[in-house]
Amino acid sequence: MGILNVTPDSFYSGSRTMSSESIDRRVEQMLAEGADMIDIGGYSSRPGADDIPADEELRRLELGIKAVRRQSADIPVSVDTFRADVAREAVTSLGADIINDISGGMLDERMAEVVAETHAPYILMHMRGTPVDMQQHVDYHNVTTDVIAWLSRRVAELGLAGAGDIIIDPGFGFSKTVDQNYEMLRDLELFESLGRPLLVGVSRKSMIYRTLGGTPETSLNGTTIINTIALERGASILRVHDVAQAREAVAVVSKIM
Repeated sequence: MGILNVTPDSFYSGSRTMSSESIDRRVEQMLAEGADMIDIGGYSSRPGADDIPADEELRRLELGIKAVRRQSADIPVSVDTFRADVAREAVTSLGADIINDISGGMLDERMAEVVAETHAPYILMHMRGTPVDMQQHVDYHNVTTDVIAWLSRRVAELGLAGAGDIIIDPGFGFSKTVDQNYEMLRDLELFESLGRPLLVGVSRKSMIYRTLGGTPETSLNGTTIINTIALERGASILRVHDVAQAREAVAVVSKIM
């Protein structure tokens, strides 16, 4: 899953695209490198990022979706939003295929209704609090089992609401310390107990550059290492900034397995 950020303030500066030309170039690059799907974000979840109104988020998502569709009519498009109305409009009017919600429906209680009525596959991510205060909510008894228990409850609740096609995301980097992120990675095979496809998104995140020293810009090698480990431990989807390197990790791990 290639990341297309139509934002001026995402945490990794190399992923920011705002002009039509830069968006087109980014889409062209990801398709050429072998992306299987593209995740478009119009609202940065980086702590300290600007809050923007829903109509601006939709305008950005529309730019991204149109850019993808100009180059591919078939590739699945995911929209990265926690707002139910934005998700509904993106799927029903703009042609998005998948809803990717960092809050697991906790920031907008109407999200379950939208997922059920649109029948869109739903990426259910674990996060506590909001992007602004999430790192104040890291008190777990055991991070892996606590996250699995929460995801299990949310899958059941979404099922009761009529949503069936759910992908799970443990939420690396969201309301977890660096050590807790690596604890979840170590125990990643336990997420198979949920019986759902597993998405892992660690691309260039702070769990990498705080461990190795550096910045998001210097974290490609660490990202590839973790993606490889995640594939070996059951990941079905890698959400990445760097598609070519992720495809190589998939090819090598597939050969081994």
